[in-house]
Amino acid sequence: MSFNDPERKPEHRTNIISECDSIPELNRQVIDFVTSKIKKKVGKGECWDLAAEALNSVGAKWNGQYVFGNVVHYQSECVYPGDIMQFKGVKIHYQVGNRIYDEKMEQHTAIIYEVKAKGDYVLAHQNTSFSGKKVGLSPLKLSDITRGKFTIYRPEK
Repeated sequence: MSFNDPERKPEHRTNIISECDSIPELNRQVIDFVTSKIKKKVGKGECWDLAAEALNSVGAKWNGQYVFGNVVHYQSECVYPGDIMQFKGVKIHYQVGNRIYDEKMEQHTAIIYEVKAKGDYVLAHQNTSFSGKKVGLSPLKLSDITRGKFTIYRPEK
């Protein structure tokens, strides 16, 4: 996953704005953890290490694999910063100016760092081509996903 175009890279924001009014407390704690790790390597630097350590640090329950809490039905429920996305076989296609980009996420885990609008997020993740084994931020619009599956999870105690 590269998101190499500088025009698509988000600025770091301290105000986290969601499409829904109040961010669950556990999600806030996950975001606090992630914020403290930006530009740092978490665990071995694998993508799922960030989610695993964030959830463990706040005492959240998860299955130790790729189920990171309760499934969020993103079409009908609020998505919050601190929710976790699990991608499988995803292809993303988007255009910035005259440049066309195609990205692939065969198996990837990311944390939603910011909700800009419905289906428009900033992800925090590592083990990417743009930030390597360190935590970086990149935009994602669900409308840019052309194939594959993803699940959004809400941390739970």
